[in-house]
Amino acid sequence: MNLIFLGPPGAGKGTQAVRVCEQLGIPQISTGDILRRAIKNETPTGLAAKSYIDKGQLVPDSVVIDIVRERLVQDDCKNGYLLDGFPRTVAQAEALEGFAKIDAVVDIDVSDEKLVARLSGRRVCLSCGGTYHVSQLNGSMTCAKCGNELIQRADDKAETVLSRLTVYHAQTEPLIDFYTQRGLLKEIDGAQPMDECYAAIMAVLGK
Repeated sequence: MNLIFLGPPGAGKGTQAVRVCEQLGIPQISTGDILRRAIKNETPTGLAAKSYIDKGQLVPDSVVIDIVRERLVQDDCKNGYLLDGFPRTVAQAEALEGFAKIDAVVDIDVSDEKLVARLSGRRVCLSCGGTYHVSQLNGSMTCAKCGNELIQRADDKAETVLSRLTVYHAQTEPLIDFYTQRGLLKEIDGAQPMDECYAAIMAVLGK
């Protein structure tokens, strides 16, 4: 199965993608991971991407599309894959249609209000990567796994979260209409508990 996961920052796409990929035996393909790998391996497209990143510029669509195209022809994608973080725009989605057949697009939908509460309450441990929510910490700011201090990341502050959501609504939300028109969109309530969200995703995929 060739899948795309959509959803705003903090909707739980990454967490659900890992579970779905394990269940279906397909790779999770994140554009960030592909870019890092292409740069590390010094592929022509990786070097092209690095030239933009080194200047502090966004990697243009043409380079990102080439990197995704390269990734999807690798052996581990023969039985399907899950795209997480691509496409981000309608232009990217149109380009993707030129070299990939997508079976379903899962949109994990959560309201802005719930996302701000979810993300701005997140605390992380820089030592071991443990992630918590203030609602579970009872005022503690210590990691239960390793005992180090928990911090709020800059991109989890409420004003930054709102800014990230504004970008999402402007650039990525139009993909919902794009894939609805193609009969591929499956909408999931991302506000429900994690296990129920996973069960709902597997149900719409017919698994």
